[in-house]
Amino acid sequence: MGKKLKEPRDISTPEGRKLANKDLMWGDHGFLRLRFRNLHKISDEMYRGNQPSPKQIAAYASEQGIKTIINLRGASPKGYYVLEKEACEQNGIELVDFQMFSRDTPTREKIHGAKELFDKIKYPAFMHCKSGADRAGIMSVLYMHFRQGLSIEDAIEQLSFKYLHVKEGKTGMLDFFFQKYIDFAQATPEGETPLTFLEWIDGPYDREAVKAEFLATWKAKMVLDRILRRE
Repeated sequence: MGKKLKEPRDISTPEGRKLANKDLMWGDHGFLRLRFRNLHKISDEMYRGNQPSPKQIAAYASEQGIKTIINLRGASPKGYYVLEKEACEQNGIELVDFQMFSRDTPTREKIHGAKELFDKIKYPAFMHCKSGADRAGIMSVLYMHFRQGLSIEDAIEQLSFKYLHVKEGKTGMLDFFFQKYIDFAQATPEGETPLTFLEWIDGPYDREAVKAEFLATWKAKMVLDRILRRE
């Protein structure tokens, strides 16, 4: 394994830029994304996709008029991020680092942070993770709910195989999280008004309990699948 970077990759020298491009293309599997961007326009103002290269960022600026890129992977010293940051600066795009996770339940702070983010950024915007499937998926659900006014039941379509999201793996925790709210709302006694998604987040939502319930269910399913395969 290579030495873990502690400082941002220096791209001010030819050798440093060469290493940064190596990080992007090989260490981050950028070669797989040269032709496949998993790019989707989900509204008149928002696109989602996978990690962009500098050339793709330039294209997004000129062709889609992108003003903001939301990086859901978080800031990094690695080449893919340093090159993305440079490309955004060169093309007049604001880069916003908003780290999300695909195998964990979101915190209340992250949910509120996402809503505030969608309210204040400049559009058109593009949000991405590494593959454009899972972290981009949960943020797209939140975008469609908070910004476009879709119900969670309708917005959850953003987590589907159409975008390469796989529900059967640990990333299915994201689907499980939203489904817990849907089930809670549907169980509202007749004559009472169901809690909104944010009211549920700020009230009965128990992040650790939802995570534990999913993992117990997922592990039990994996054991059953192994037994059935042996038979």
